[in-house]
Amino acid sequence: MAKKRTSKPAAPSFLSMDAKPAKAAKLTEKDLRTVEKIRNLAGGISQSAAEREDPLIAIPSRSLSNVWFNEVQRIIEMGDKTTARTLFNLSQARSFMQTLLIAEGANQLINQGKTLSIRGMYYQAKHTIKGVKEETFNDQSESDPIIEDLEVILSTLREELHLYAQKRGDMVGNITLIDRGDRIDCSRMGSGGYGIPSIVEPEVITLDPKLCKAEFVLHVEKDTVWQRFNEDKFWKKHNCILTHGGGQPSRGVRRLLYRLNRELGLPIYCLLDNDPWGYYIYSVIKQGSINLAFESKRMAVPDAKFIGIRSDDFEMCGLTPSVTIALNDNDRKRAKQIAEYPWFADKKPWQDEIAKMMKHGFKMEVESLISKGITYVTEIYTPAKIEAIRAHKPDACLD
Repeated sequence: MAKKRTSKPAAPSFLSMDAKPAKAAKLTEKDLRTVEKIRNLAGGISQSAAEREDPLIAIPSRSLSNVWFNEVQRIIEMGDKTTARTLFNLSQARSFMQTLLIAEGANQLINQGKTLSIRGMYYQAKHTIKGVKEETFNDQSESDPIIEDLEVILSTLREELHLYAQKRGDMVGNITLIDRGDRIDCSRMGSGGYGIPSIVEPEVITLDPKLCKAEFVLHVEKDTVWQRFNEDKFWKKHNCILTHGGGQPSRGVRRLLYRLNRELGLPIYCLLDNDPWGYYIYSVIKQGSINLAFESKRMAVPDAKFIGIRSDDFEMCGLTPSVTIALNDNDRKRAKQIAEYPWFADKKPWQDEIAKMMKHGFKMEVESLISKGITYVTEIYTPAKIEAIRAHKPDACLD
């Protein structure tokens, strides 16, 4: 006897209903400028189509060959090299369509006064193209680069497109800020600290000089080091703000460091690992990144100071070989690349520093100082380094 065929149960009515159209939001001046850029992009494409020309999008090149070091501003800036993305080129048609889909999605977010994660934008723009089985996006690895393309096309930060990434980085210290109307006292955040959001623009995070008692910012590379400083109440003893970026700092962390420096006049001291990656993190904080060279003027902190760890600390602090990590081929290759960056190439102290690390044949993490004592890094090493820089002692700073 044949089995009785059962039909698929219908979804409850409250699940099958389409979402109601969102009401238009009151746009800020920044939102209006961003929307205008998106409209100009769409208008140019529409005009090309009307004139029976191949629609084209010019995308500034995000490569080392298209950035230059502005010695006056002490930041890296993007050059004028571009690549063309056209609709009638079969190898580019898909990415052309994807670019417009992301632009349309960002335009909707701005006009509705909403924000969305970059993961959420992937799902918003993903659908099956009518008449075929082709998907607009197969994976988020396709949509993320398109978002970056749109940033440079419009010369607009991702955050201004109302898109945010996963939160990474924490802060604690003698400052009170206003986060979307909520008063956040960063001296009362316990062991976890204040999680630095992806979007830290003035319309979200308000910084008031009257609510900041700190004298400087200490930025450490990793959460594990940050926890040591927080537990030892370094920020309280030395009247400062303590931040970390979970390794390579996110845009939110870098943008916040910029604002703390520019708007509140706080010096930024960076305690990073003695390896090519620590050097690169410092470079990104100080001069800006290659991918975001078009926005270095709003993210880079040229006056940031590197306080360690340095190659000489192996002997100066009496460390032992057991806390060193041998350089591998990738480390050596990366160190050579960093030494050749224009913003490092003409700085003899940095050239000497990188050469010493290469000669030693090993790298060291900040955590290596714990071998001198659990609180050595917070009670002896870091205070001495900061004091030396403040006193303008010779060789205290590599810049």
